[in-house]
Amino acid sequence: MKLTLRGVHLPMRHPFTISLGTTEVQHNLLVELSDAGHTGYGEGASSHAYEEFTAGAMRAALEQARPVIESASFDTPEEFWERVFPSLGHNRFALCALDEAAHDLWGKRLGQPVWKLWGLELTNLPVSDYTIGIDPIGKMVAKMKEFPGWPIYKIKLGTDHDIEIVRALRQHTDAIFRVDANMAWTAEQTISFAPQLKAMGVEFIEQPLEADDWIGMKRVFAESALPVIADESCLVESDVARCAGHFHGINIKLTKAGGLTPARRMIAEARRLGLKVMVGCMNESSVGISAIGMLLPLLDFVDMDGALLIAKDIAEGVYLDKGVAVFPDRPGNGVRLHDQAG
Repeated sequence: MKLTLRGVHLPMRHPFTISLGTTEVQHNLLVELSDAGHTGYGEGASSHAYEEFTAGAMRAALEQARPVIESASFDTPEEFWERVFPSLGHNRFALCALDEAAHDLWGKRLGQPVWKLWGLELTNLPVSDYTIGIDPIGKMVAKMKEFPGWPIYKIKLGTDHDIEIVRALRQHTDAIFRVDANMAWTAEQTISFAPQLKAMGVEFIEQPLEADDWIGMKRVFAESALPVIADESCLVESDVARCAGHFHGINIKLTKAGGLTPARRMIAEARRLGLKVMVGCMNESSVGISAIGMLLPLLDFVDMDGALLIAKDIAEGVYLDKGVAVFPDRPGNGVRLHDQAG
């Protein structure tokens, strides 16, 4: 196999602000895995919250593992993931990009979409939200109006006027709201805000407290008027079990988990524990978003709007039509780069 790495720089549609920082240009790593005339694509997305996993760090990790990667052969992506994990397990972001590429390559080799090779059907799929980053209230309203008629909006919070933000946005749509505080609240705030948010049509609260505040989350879990979904508290497989009794569900990020292979195991574990399951995106192109799309039949909720938050996509694949995922008639993850002919 041949490994090709490309840095991609994705200007945001608007500066994208959450409680952890602002992104104007997203710096990601595109991974290409080629074999026998087929090429699979994966994407590693950097994040303010995980400064050790920059695009450069992902590239360095993959370059170090190149001999293992290029000498490997595999019949299934899971087999390949297990083979490269000892070399890449320290950098799950890089491992995710490689695993997405391996799945795309696997499907292209067999001439089938990945979801079909897993035995899934594209029925009763969850609808994606569209995310409104933190801004002055007027700007947040304007950003929501850029995507009118969306069935669900995810509102980033973590300011001194969070309730005011939600109240203002509610005046302009009847859509379902979800809110994500990205660890910015206390247990007291969360419990106090929850009834007000519920009255304004909020479906659930995502990661209100610091990732390691398990004592606070135990209280929130018991007292909140709204369900709470883990994000930063549930990064890898070993985190899932701990979330039971502290959260009502988990939001799996492929990038943080290490790809589709561990994500499927996390989904199975969450189901066993009675947790709701969501998969969320980073700021990424249609390469990463299409990989998320393969999991849709397994999910309760999904946040896969990343390619809409950037100004110009580098690829095409699974895309959203007012939140509804549309799947291309192509094998693998359905990805095709825009610079490819034909």
